[in-house]
Amino acid sequence: MLPRVADSLSFLYLDMVRVVQDDTGVCAQIQVDAHRSDLVYIPTAALSCLLLGPGVSITTPALTTLARHGTSVVCVGAGGVRACAAILPDSLTTHWLEQQVTSWADPDRRLDIAVRMYKLRFQDAELPATVTLDQLRGMEGQRMKSFYKILAQQHGIGRFRRNYRPDQWDSQDPVNLALSAANTCLYGIVHASLLALGLSPALGFVHVGTQHAFVYDIADLYKAETTLPLAFALNDSTNPEQEARRRFRDDLRLLRLLPRIVRDVQNLLTPEATDKSADIGGAEDTDEAHSERRDVRMVHLWDPKQGVITAGVNYAARDD
Repeated sequence: MLPRVADSLSFLYLDMVRVVQDDTGVCAQIQVDAHRSDLVYIPTAALSCLLLGPGVSITTPALTTLARHGTSVVCVGAGGVRACAAILPDSLTTHWLEQQVTSWADPDRRLDIAVRMYKLRFQDAELPATVTLDQLRGMEGQRMKSFYKILAQQHGIGRFRRNYRPDQWDSQDPVNLALSAANTCLYGIVHASLLALGLSPALGFVHVGTQHAFVYDIADLYKAETTLPLAFALNDSTNPEQEARRRFRDDLRLLRLLPRIVRDVQNLLTPEATDKSADIGGAEDTDEAHSERRDVRMVHLWDPKQGVITAGVNYAARDD
């Protein structure tokens, strides 16, 4: 069995290397000089996300191994431009995807999930009984504006303005550079977690119109305690992008973010099952969770009257 997504390593960033598959596993080749190259083996089976920075080349056999192990591959180019790539193993149950699609297609349930995501971010929030999505966006904007102001005052920074300009990457201030780099890592981790649960990154409940809409929804839950404080702390850094990645990875060991992502996503999609862990990725490791995972049918049939029915049965033999 592969490690559960909740127990996996968060991410690994590479640049200026060649990623290949040899007889032992996937490794990064670093050219030391004209006559020598060093090998660093990558723990693909226990890695959630691999970030490929500038100067990286990767072979097809290496990509195949990463895909087989469910590792998301994020290509991080100059200016923070990135692309997520992953192949879902056919052994994944569609249980969580069905929950996501059902909630996404129902306007009332979709709004309810958006409200609960807001409450997860701002636990002291007092919302009106009939809040709308427009009101949620406005309240979220005001809170984030105030949070930026508080962080700027704490670190002795003047007025801060979030500025993501890939076409003017090198001219941005250290805070914006660090924030873009850390957010990219966070997006990659969330993307890997959603894929490990068999979910669609494209079906977001607040964000829409992009293949990573649900990634942005879930990543927003954690920015205020992860990437934002980190970025402002690097306001005097000479290399904010590199420091942001390294510090963010170190912080994740303390935050145990991967188990939280799995648990929060499951609770959002099935609020009545808050204390359960019927996930294939797994947020808890209890006997009840193991039993529930065994009971999940990997393949079943759908009937408009009966709902889910058993697969692998020759229904032609039935009298009716």
